[in-house]
Amino acid sequence: MPDDASSFTAPAETSTVDRKAPPRSGRTRGVLLIGAAIVAVAAGVGLFNWWTVGRFMQSTNDAYLRADQVVVAPKVQGYVTQVLVSDNQQVAPGQPLVRIDPRSYQAGAEQAQAAIDARAADVTAAEAQLIQQQSVIAQARAQLASARSGAAFAAGEVERYRPLAASGADTPEKLQQLINSRDQAQQTVAANAASLAAAEHQVATLKAQIGQAGAQLESARANARQVGLNLQDTVLTSAIAGRIVDKTVQLGQYVTAGARLMTVVPTGSIYLVANFKETQLGRMRPGQPVSIKVDALGGKTLNGVVDSFAPGTGAQFALLPPENATGNFTKIVQRVPVRIRIQATADARKVLVPGLSATAKVDTRSAS
Repeated sequence: MPDDASSFTAPAETSTVDRKAPPRSGRTRGVLLIGAAIVAVAAGVGLFNWWTVGRFMQSTNDAYLRADQVVVAPKVQGYVTQVLVSDNQQVAPGQPLVRIDPRSYQAGAEQAQAAIDARAADVTAAEAQLIQQQSVIAQARAQLASARSGAAFAAGEVERYRPLAASGADTPEKLQQLINSRDQAQQTVAANAASLAAAEHQVATLKAQIGQAGAQLESARANARQVGLNLQDTVLTSAIAGRIVDKTVQLGQYVTAGARLMTVVPTGSIYLVANFKETQLGRMRPGQPVSIKVDALGGKTLNGVVDSFAPGTGAQFALLPPENATGNFTKIVQRVPVRIRIQATADARKVLVPGLSATAKVDTRSAS
């Protein structure tokens, strides 16, 4: 009897448990359905976002900041008398950086000015000679006119006395004297004409001398300008605004023309060069927006714009370009440098320096 009771009670308990189990299973299925719905919605949203936005985004972490840095080198040689800047100093356009001893160039400038004065004096002397020659020509013309008048008078006298001599009214000796005077007067006319011609030819010679003296004067002035430029070049100034780096010049150092003294980096003109794979460039165009994350800024996002594309892959401009016309060939996806303008605030640009790594993401939706 107790065995039957116990056996009868056990099924009752089992029946109670079975009646409570279905509600738990229903809640589980509800939770799973809700989770599946959430996952499906998230997947749908993700797929929609990829289809409308994500598939148009082209990104690379092979990107580095750059700047068109300017090397400071002297045009003249000499000893450095002043170094006016220090490492990492901010400089403005036209700010003096280094001074070279100008004394020898100052002496050359004074010598060039003296040469100008000498050549100018030569021009003045030649012009004075030309003016004087005009007086000589005027005198020669007057003498020629006087000689011609005398010759004409002598010829007239011969013609008047010739009939008298023929008739015996006057002596033949008198006629011979008049003929001799006429011939001398004609020779005087010829001599004066030759003198006038020589004087007039001398004008051309003097004008040539003036031209030569003027050319020498211009040469002296050009030399003075060159010496003046050399004197100005003893003071090296910054061509752009930026910061001083790689300064190697020291006070008292002898420098030669073209020697590298320091470099000016235009920190306000930093740009980004991102090396994208050739398969990423199909829809990329200048003017498209770019999201930039610089490692040095702790993940802060900067804005940029695609500026231009390099006219070749990086391998084409390498020191040893690859030669693929060989027996063994492995195709490698090439990368093309893309220049990106950075649109950053002044505070952000203070920490942007060439060489920093970055990640660039280009929105190519505008190409559609």
